[in-house]
Amino acid sequence: MRYFLELAYKGTAYHGWQMQQNAVSVQAKVEEALFIILKEKIRVHGSGRTDTGVHAQQQFAHFDIERELIFSDALHKFNAVLPLDIRAKAMYLVRDNANARFDATERSYEYRIINEQNPFAQGITLYEPFDLDIAAMNVAASYFVGKQDFQALTRIKAKVNNYLCDIRRAEWVIENSLLVFHVSSNRFLHGMVRAMVGTCLEVGKGKTDPASIKHVLASKDRNQAGKAARPNGLFLTRVVYPPAIFLERNN
Repeated sequence: MRYFLELAYKGTAYHGWQMQQNAVSVQAKVEEALFIILKEKIRVHGSGRTDTGVHAQQQFAHFDIERELIFSDALHKFNAVLPLDIRAKAMYLVRDNANARFDATERSYEYRIINEQNPFAQGITLYEPFDLDIAAMNVAASYFVGKQDFQALTRIKAKVNNYLCDIRRAEWVIENSLLVFHVSSNRFLHGMVRAMVGTCLEVGKGKTDPASIKHVLASKDRNQAGKAARPNGLFLTRVVYPPAIFLERNN
């Protein structure tokens, strides 16, 4: 039987989602917890890879197990053994061929910036003391929207079949004391959102013109874009799936 886990985590203490040697990852901690409660070594497959220090308000992962699980009991036990900075929010019985990564139709991220030092915001926001031109940043972000090639905004020599992404929203919004970048797409490339944020920040500081985004994208050259923003302000906030893949849910 195949299950989806809906997870949330603070990524500060982890070297990203993906399992790796000689570093602690979120995936490793989730698999360790499943082993403790299910007494089986189970591999989980995430909806996507978050980088070192990046957080998730909503992350999904699928796993297979031969026996049927009692949702409420499994979730309670699972959260009891997980680290406090990782939580299981819900569990879903899904179709046997459902895939947390490839069945996702849309993903959304937020990047959160604060312009005053706040000890309670350490690790979950970017401190940016500059007086930013938010209107210009929104003009710049508007050039991201649509289906186009984002090679200029991903890691050099990224191992992907293509660089096409369909950006459906890219907008800077003031929310309480935060400046938040909202971006949604069918897919994202490695390091892409942080590169988008860094490029927009150069516009906001007056270092470059908003229309320069068009030339950056056309160049397909990572060196033409801004420096990637630090990971601590980035959150994976939403992953969308076709409703038909879900058979049963408990949270």
